[in-house]
Amino acid sequence: MSTAAPGPGPAPAPSPVHYYYDLMSQPSRALFIIFRLSGMPFQDCVVALRNGEHLTDEYKTNINRFQRVPCINDNGYKLAESVAILRYLSAKGKIPEHLYPKYFVDQARVDEFLEWQHMTLRITCALYFRTVWLEPLLTGRTPKEDKIEKLRMQMELNLDVIEDVWLQNSDFVSGSTLTAADIFAACEIEQTRMADYDVRIKYPKIRAWLKRVRQTCNPHYDVAHEFVYKISGTGPQAKL
Repeated sequence: MSTAAPGPGPAPAPSPVHYYYDLMSQPSRALFIIFRLSGMPFQDCVVALRNGEHLTDEYKTNINRFQRVPCINDNGYKLAESVAILRYLSAKGKIPEHLYPKYFVDQARVDEFLEWQHMTLRITCALYFRTVWLEPLLTGRTPKEDKIEKLRMQMELNLDVIEDVWLQNSDFVSGSTLTAADIFAACEIEQTRMADYDVRIKYPKIRAWLKRVRQTCNPHYDVAHEFVYKISGTGPQAKL
């Protein structure tokens, strides 16, 4: 009596996405919060930017050719750039629709903000932070007051737009409910606390919005911002 050869066994389950990040990085924090809110399993691959771990040849060759964070490796598929990662994982069904909608009209409204903020809010907040906090830490040199003032004014032009346009008639930047757009924006703005700039003092709508974002995203929001709170000494409950 002959017996059939056993067939191939079940295919191995794919491993979780490997997420390379440093919570000192604003977009790294944004994706960290989004992943945690989504319940998406991922492998923690912390990259210590302060130690230059992203600048090695090994990192460039094996992890991210641009030598930045955040980035992912999804079972051999490597991808950089935070918004590209968001869209890719959404297309794979890893990100819930309330954070990044699939219906094209609602998705376009989120994308509208993400496209706007990259060269406006993000770049001016980041430049202010680098000039006032990071570069003095690395070089020991204090920037001139006129340079700080110029960067502050440029940053506040975009904070004015958040206050007066994006939050004019809604609780969140792309509508009545929180989306990934709010998380990306909040992480950029929170970074300025480390440079002794507390946006809550001048901007009441942004202050109320940040509170809503934090409450909706917690406990993950506070975990992601623990370093920011510690360095700035201005935790979420700190009085103005």
